[in-house]
Amino acid sequence: MQLLSTLVCPSCRHSSTEAMSMDACQFFYDCKGCGQRLRPKPDDCCVFCSYGSVPCPPVQQNGKCC
Repeated sequence: MQLLSTLVCPSCRHSSTEAMSMDACQFFYDCKGCGQRLRPKPDDCCVFCSYGSVPCPPVQQNGKCC
């Protein structure tokens, strides 16, 4: 199980490696480059599944979100 994921902002391409929670999805993330608030894409459960290099732990473990 990987608990670090690198988020890449779709607006400014700034990247930041962040720790993920083991048992909860993260619905919002404020880009540290441009300040844009990221939200999951329509079919994703969290920002890590939409913009991260590694999906959230529930998806890694179960293949689906919480």
